[in-house]
Amino acid sequence: MTTFPPVPVTRPRLAVLAREKLPCSARAVPRTQLIKEKDDIDHYLEKNFKGLSKEEVAAHRNSYKKSICVDMLRNGYHKSFTELFTLAEQWDALRHAAEVRSLFWRQRPLEEQPDKLDNFYHYLTRAEAAERKRYYEEVYNNLYALACYFDNSEDKWVRNHFYERCFNIAKLIKADGGKKEAEAQAHMGLLFEEEGELLEAAQHYEAFHELTQGRIWKNETGQFLNLLACESLVRTYKLLSDRMLENKEYKQAIKILIKASEIAKEGSDRNMEGEAALCLGSAHLAAGEYETALRVLRRYSEIATSMGDDLNLGRAYEAIAKVLQSQGKMTEAIGYLEKAVKIARNNFQSLDVIRACTMLGDIYNEKGQYSEASEYFQQAFSASVELMKMALMDETKVHYGIARAHQMMLTMTDYIETADIDSLNCLLSWKESRTQIKYDPILGKAKRSTVSYSQQLEQLSMSVLTTTHFKGKHL
Repeated sequence: MTTFPPVPVTRPRLAVLAREKLPCSARAVPRTQLIKEKDDIDHYLEKNFKGLSKEEVAAHRNSYKKSICVDMLRNGYHKSFTELFTLAEQWDALRHAAEVRSLFWRQRPLEEQPDKLDNFYHYLTRAEAAERKRYYEEVYNNLYALACYFDNSEDKWVRNHFYERCFNIAKLIKADGGKKEAEAQAHMGLLFEEEGELLEAAQHYEAFHELTQGRIWKNETGQFLNLLACESLVRTYKLLSDRMLENKEYKQAIKILIKASEIAKEGSDRNMEGEAALCLGSAHLAAGEYETALRVLRRYSEIATSMGDDLNLGRAYEAIAKVLQSQGKMTEAIGYLEKAVKIARNNFQSLDVIRACTMLGDIYNEKGQYSEASEYFQQAFSASVELMKMALMDETKVHYGIARAHQMMLTMTDYIETADIDSLNCLLSWKESRTQIKYDPILGKAKRSTVSYSQQLEQLSMSVLTTTHFKGKHL
């Protein structure tokens, strides 16, 4: 959003006089005191400044907002007065409603913010004067300046009001080939996107994209409007597809993501094209279309490789591994996941390490290779400890505990089935000391670890028994 320099406001005489008594007091003043102060001011002015005009007396009596409104009416800006008065009423209504919801709401009344009143007066009156002469581009510029001025968290609703006014005025501008209309469509798309109304946002972004096709228009920061249109439309399509996938509307999600991929290619932004391919491949996976998902995701990995983008390449390998795992091709999935772990470690991406290691642990756990599963779950847990995220730590240590329990259960089963003297002695020894034991099938005897099993579980801050507190986790 453009940031404008401070407004060189030329204030009328009444506004100048009224501003001299600012800032207004924030405390509540009793009505009796106000009446007494008014009488005192009248007496003082009559006694010492008999030459003061009615305007000057009114400037001392009235609030700054009232002086601004009077100036607008006096100079013939009736539309500006009506708009300012309506916005001020809405301002007060929203402020009072927010005060009811929160005890910590401290937004000041409009009367106590003279700079905002100055901007209202300056730009609204200029816009109204230009509208009388049908200089619609100048009207647009003044309204857009107000929208930029109020682009902050507290006053966003004021910004949206002027976005809508800009949108209506932009339709009347014909001399620029539709550039202002394209910008207005982008602003309206942003307005609806922030409100979560994605279908309406997509309609405005589509109009923005259509108006900028084949144009070399740039915004104030030098960015091409067509590229911005592509980025906005792809982002909105992705958000829409997420909703559709949550509702299991796979065909609609795939359809809209195909459109996003085509628009991403048009924008000539390889990174955007790769992200669109990842989303599309994930949608095909959710729909059970594994071969199509593999084809799209391999395209994503090709884009990442051509750009030398290791981060996206690692994520491509992870996504491909998910598809292969769904197809039952565990060996190939393991190969891709090991590559993903290596890339994530080299780039210090702990979250990617956790995801890939957890997937590897799950695969090995399903295959009955509990030692390998335990090793990868331990790596995932260690990475979560580095991040100091309790939710991830809890999840990964449960996975780790389950894998260790499976590993111990397998060893115990082997000793029980062997049923010889050495196995019996090893089981009795374990029962007394609770140390971790490993069975060596070649030597045919037990090995005892130097670290007790209880000590290792202390490092995890949870024993295997605590898995019962986590729903959906089963030994």
